[in-house]
Amino acid sequence: MPFIVNTDRDRADMLTEIGVQGFEDLLVPIPKSVRLNRELDIKGGLSEVEITRSLAKISGLNETVNEFVSFLGGGAYDHFIPAAVRAVTSRPEFYTAYTPYQAEVSQGTLQAIYEYQSLICRLMGMDAANASLYDGATALAEAAFLAYHHTGRRKVVISKGIHPHYRSVLRTSLQGLGLSLVEVDLKEGATDEDRLGETVDDQTAAVLVQHPNFLGCLEEVEELEKVVHRSGALYVVSVDPISLGLLKPPGDYGADVVTAEGQGLGNSLSYGGPYLGIFAVKESLIRRLPGRIVGATQDREGKPGFVMTLQTREQHIRRGRATSNICSNQALNALAAAVYLSLMGKEGIRGVAQLCLQKSHYLAEEIAQLKGFKLRIPRPFFKEFVLQVPLSPGDLIRQLRGKEIFAGIDLGRFDYGLNDCLLVAVTEKRTKDEMDRFVKALRNSYG
Repeated sequence: MPFIVNTDRDRADMLTEIGVQGFEDLLVPIPKSVRLNRELDIKGGLSEVEITRSLAKISGLNETVNEFVSFLGGGAYDHFIPAAVRAVTSRPEFYTAYTPYQAEVSQGTLQAIYEYQSLICRLMGMDAANASLYDGATALAEAAFLAYHHTGRRKVVISKGIHPHYRSVLRTSLQGLGLSLVEVDLKEGATDEDRLGETVDDQTAAVLVQHPNFLGCLEEVEELEKVVHRSGALYVVSVDPISLGLLKPPGDYGADVVTAEGQGLGNSLSYGGPYLGIFAVKESLIRRLPGRIVGATQDREGKPGFVMTLQTREQHIRRGRATSNICSNQALNALAAAVYLSLMGKEGIRGVAQLCLQKSHYLAEEIAQLKGFKLRIPRPFFKEFVLQVPLSPGDLIRQLRGKEIFAGIDLGRFDYGLNDCLLVAVTEKRTKDEMDRFVKALRNSYG
């Protein structure tokens, strides 16, 4: 039986209703050069035992951070996840729960979201956080939407230090509203403050900065804040949550909106997702927040409870008043972040951040002593750095994969002109033996 149970008559009726003669007519917009032009080679069905063995064999072909030593970063990091995180998030009350529309039957989920929001506010130094968004990229796009609706201005200025994929999402998202997106270039690895001052004007809704930025460098966030707020624009900062164990919270240097990718807070790499979009604001912007906010309250008997306090989605209020058409939140990923932050506590997060800082600088100093290798950008960094290499980065990556090491990201893929460089990340999980092994592998790769 076909997966979609339609008879030949059903299909003919649908094609007639659409106004075409046959299914091939629906493929006209797709160039013939990219069509398969043959039937799929699908074998017959397998038993449960057979398919389990087949899938296990296929999954065994993956190269993962469980077997390889990883120095990959660029927004997705191999941080340690305490066992208690999965123990809590795998409970059926959370794992199978749907969106908590009915507060009276969703108190556990609502409380978990409330705790997550509270922890994020403390970490970021902000007044309010929503129940989460899809990922760091879409959270940043939502921040631009918020700034447009709040200021009525149609120009968004973005630092080139922001993740290239995030910038791509911004370009795609903003064109639907007819907003202009202006990039400010980097100077020695960080946002060019002079160029920013020339770009920001009274038509600018927001300035978007990443700290630490995509290249791992720390931005002069306090100086940038002065430039942004002189024009009346909103200051939007995308952060690495782990870095806030050491770095000043964004709320302390005047950020109006803070976004982040929360994967590093107790969420696994998972081949790219699902991840967690973090979004926090000053109190004055709370009614512009996209998505949901859970609040604490009391019932008629004075007992504590939790409710959906704000729901600025078009599913809940009139479309014209909605702040966003974001459909849902990443409740399970947010729960993982809440459990992780609760387990680690203030001192634990600081300890993780210190290990990332110390280990990344140890590795950078060791590599810099190798012939032909050097640190490309002489700026302070947190846990990632740009490494200039004496051979093709792609060839180097392939060489080290053969030694079960993920060497880093080839920066030639992006628009920085760093075609002979790798982006190398070091988390608290990397041991001295692993880092020394990496240094030895680099030395052997070049004479």
